[in-house]
Amino acid sequence: MPRPESPRMSPKAAFPAVWALVLTIAVLGPFLVSPGYLLFRDAVSTPRSYPTDSALGLSDAAARAVPQDALLAWVSTSIDGGVAVTALLVASLWAAGWGAARMVAVTLPGSGTGARLVAVTVAIWNPYVAERLLQGHWSLLAGYAALPWAVCAAVAVRRRQRGGWPSLVVCLAAAGLTPTGALLAVVTACAVLAVPGGRTRVLPRVVTALVTGVAVSLPWLVATAVAGGGTEADPAGVRAFAARAEPLLGTIGSVAGLGGIWNAEAVPASRTTGWALAGTLLLLTVVACGVPALWRRRRNPVVVALVIPAVLAVVAIAAAATGPGLVVGEWAMVHVPGAGLLRDTQKWVAWAMPAYALAAAAGTGALARRFAAPEPVWAVAAVITVLVALPDLVWGVGGQLQPVRYPAGWQRVTQTVPAGQGDVAVLPAGMFRVFEFSGPVPVLDPAPRMLRADVLQTGTLVVADDDVAGEGRRAEDVEALLLSGADPDDLAAQGVGWVLVEHGTPGDLGDAQRTLDALRLAYQDGDLSLYRVDGVTSSPSPHRQVAVGAHVVWLLVLAGGAGCAVARRAGERRRLVGTREQS
Repeated sequence: MPRPESPRMSPKAAFPAVWALVLTIAVLGPFLVSPGYLLFRDAVSTPRSYPTDSALGLSDAAARAVPQDALLAWVSTSIDGGVAVTALLVASLWAAGWGAARMVAVTLPGSGTGARLVAVTVAIWNPYVAERLLQGHWSLLAGYAALPWAVCAAVAVRRRQRGGWPSLVVCLAAAGLTPTGALLAVVTACAVLAVPGGRTRVLPRVVTALVTGVAVSLPWLVATAVAGGGTEADPAGVRAFAARAEPLLGTIGSVAGLGGIWNAEAVPASRTTGWALAGTLLLLTVVACGVPALWRRRRNPVVVALVIPAVLAVVAIAAAATGPGLVVGEWAMVHVPGAGLLRDTQKWVAWAMPAYALAAAAGTGALARRFAAPEPVWAVAAVITVLVALPDLVWGVGGQLQPVRYPAGWQRVTQTVPAGQGDVAVLPAGMFRVFEFSGPVPVLDPAPRMLRADVLQTGTLVVADDDVAGEGRRAEDVEALLLSGADPDDLAAQGVGWVLVEHGTPGDLGDAQRTLDALRLAYQDGDLSLYRVDGVTSSPSPHRQVAVGAHVVWLLVLAGGAGCAVARRAGERRRLVGTREQS
């Protein structure tokens, strides 16, 4: 009788995973060879963070970093926060590439190793990854990485394979590190499950996926419901965060090439020149080579479930940047609660990645069959083409991303400010800083993720010299008091127990010195000055236990799904060993 196939990965099957790791190291190398922390635009990692109310989403600001911040607060009790963020980022890029290869293997049976290597390259080496890294959206890439794995798991559910549901649960929970990631993965999974066919009924499997999606989204759903943060958004954010046309491409060309982020500064150097057009054409050529092959598989429900969302995402994002699209978006910001989550429209082009990777892989096989050259030749040509299309993604996106080290004063301030003695107000005004130790690029103030007490933030952003109002109304009131030189009693009435002044960074100080002169100086060096508003105490949010419970549900869903998947794998190994012994 034939011998069963080993569940261990064969050396040939391991090539895509190894190649994904090689590309990941090539991108994130600076953080693997030098100690330090990710502090770049919106990305903030710190040695230690704390489960403050804000980390749980219990503030008047939108819960955009939930449950990410709480997870890092818990993890950093035993692991350095910088190491944790680097590990999560490496795992995300690696998983994105390896997952693309697995998706090709599941969706295109008979595809060769070369085709899967091409899929790995497309998933990792593209403008979306580069621009989101440069914007500091490292945790969004966890949701991005989950997409091809969600496709694999959804296919397993359709085929009624063992382990399908546990694998899908893990994918959705991992993507749920951010609200955007959760939505990306849930929609992708539901798209695959909703196409008729398979060995299970459509409605039960879609409903189960949606219920799971709600469960993994409970941290930010509960925080938004009980704290009310982010239910309204400034309509000005629609224009500020709309997809942007890159050189010689137009908006739809930029988005179709997986680029077009709203921030013109958060792009690789090659995307600021005419090479943006050349690189986009190279990438799309590799993808287009597989379109005829996918068309011939148009009866395959998984192909349909991936291609339609990809096309809709590109068209809808480009349309949202037009005059009528901006009007609709501005209306939604005012009238649709939570619509602010959608305002950065370009991030949703992640839905196109699985289809692009699948098409590129299909094209490699089709070219090998069409022309007298083996598949590895075409695979190498496709990989080189994709790499050349974005030559400066290598080594921290052309060296722009580098680890930083915090001055010693930050640790002293962290040790000085306890929980329960009031919130912290910061100066100068604004959320972004330009520190000498972090370079010339504005970075999000690290104080909220470094201190034990809640740090008040207005949420106001400056985009192209225009202000986009945030949701932090109390922080705005406190900031106005400081800039007007108010009496310390006015700060105490707002629950402010500390004022942290960060030196050497541009920003408005107004008449704050008058207030500071009336406060007790608790710590001072060349970088920071910390002042105490005496007599102020604070207590946790009354919704804290509910928020913690929502986070625990998310962790239990993640752990439960992972445990079931591991148990299934172990069971397969035991059955294999038993079969071999009998034979």
